[in-house]
Amino acid sequence: MSNEDALMNEATPLAFHLSQNYPNPFREKTRIKYCVAYKTRVQLTVLNSAGEVIGKLVDEEKKPGTYEIDFAACVGPFGEKRYLAGGTYYYRIQAGDFVQTRKLVILE
Repeated sequence: MSNEDALMNEATPLAFHLSQNYPNPFREKTRIKYCVAYKTRVQLTVLNSAGEVIGKLVDEEKKPGTYEIDFAACVGPFGEKRYLAGGTYYYRIQAGDFVQTRKLVILE
């Protein structure tokens, strides 16, 4: 078991963590897991290669725990149908003082 898997299996995480999305690369949708160490506001956003926010996946206060959310390449930030072009994008979590960014790739 990897350190990341052990961290994600904790009942109450001891640290904030943002896992690599799976699958990556993907065509239609991917899953993102993250851990929240203490009750705080969590923002999980998707950015294009220029650093512009193209979608907000989470923007609310969360209790300590491990969470999963799906990201669909064909749904816009307000639920409208929109297809993102294939390429490299980023997703970023901000929770308290914790900030982490990871890369995701959408296939054409």
